Amino acid sequence: MTPRLNEIWVYLSASPLLGLTLTLLAYQGAVWISKRCNGHPLANPVLLAVAALVTLLWATGTPYRTYFDGAQFVHFLLGPATVALAIPLYAQLGRLKRMAGPLLIALLAGSLTAAFSAVLIGKLLGASDATLFSLAPKSVTTPIAMGIAERLGGLPSLTAVLVILTGILGAVGAQWLYALMKCNDPAIRGFALGVASHGIGTARAFQISEQTGAFAALAMGLNGLLTAALLPWLMPALMRWLG
Repeated sequence: MTPRLNEIWVYLSASPLLGLTLTLLAYQGAVWISKRCNGHPLANPVLLAVAALVTLLWATGTPYRTYFDGAQFVHFLLGPATVALAIPLYAQLGRLKRMAGPLLIALLAGSLTAAFSAVLIGKLLGASDATLFSLAPKSVTTPIAMGIAERLGGLPSLTAVLVILTGILGAVGAQWLYALMKCNDPAIRGFALGVASHGIGTARAFQISEQTGAFAALAMGLNGLLTAALLPWLMPALMRWLG
């Protein structure tokens, strides 16, 4: 940055609202790009916004804490936004009751597969125990995943990065995987995306259809609860088995 621009940036970065403004501008710009690309999976708004913000913070040498002082307002709204997901889900209540059994089986299978497959692959690649504990909750929404990782003895900061990468990967690749598997049912698509890719996948599911998003929201919430309940109990046994 030139000296003049650097002075302007130092002045602006002193305001806690800078993080909020940058977040809103980055996401709005990412949404515009996504629409121009006709909603192409690679033009995922979350992916584009994160990439833009990371690049800007890196280029300006701005600490993450300084950015988060303003962006925490958006973080606070995640709570009400998550609760609001119950509204489209209520509209699918009839089908939800009919599919309760298969959905519970899919939840258990998906939750355990997401955690154990990551741990097994990490073990084969020689990852440390702390890294394995950080990998296990990667398919759970960030606040729950960080809490699980800390309880297991993992690194919450590493888990947060892995959770975001998992969500972006799922949101980008799910559509092609569904086409390959010839899976066209919105409920199945949404539930699978919610189990595997938490909030970012759920946001992508709502871009597909309201029904897809409703089932993704349900899966995201249930997977968080199930993983938090089972993983601290099952991980020690798995680690002993892996030696």
